[in-house]
Amino acid sequence: MRLTKEEKEILESVERGEWERVSGFERETAEIRQAAAATLRKDKRVNIRMTERDLTQLQKAAVREGLPYQTLISSILHKYVNGRLAEEDR
Repeated sequence: MRLTKEEKEILESVERGEWERVSGFERETAEIRQAAAATLRKDKRVNIRMTERDLTQLQKAAVREGLPYQTLISSILHKYVNGRLAEEDR
């Protein structure tokens, strides 16, 4: 793995023992793990209709990304509803 100069400096600092855990680390870690588990839990189904061409394009994109196409679609929708899906200038 290639690290930037800044990342190397941080890693070396950690390895020298210059960092300390913040108070409440275990509690905060547990809260973050719970939030992550809730975010990843897929507990609702949605059926949508789309053109065969769009589905084929999504399936090809999923293969390029190494994902199941349903996972790619879910990821795209998640990014969209959270305002993190930006339109690319062409």
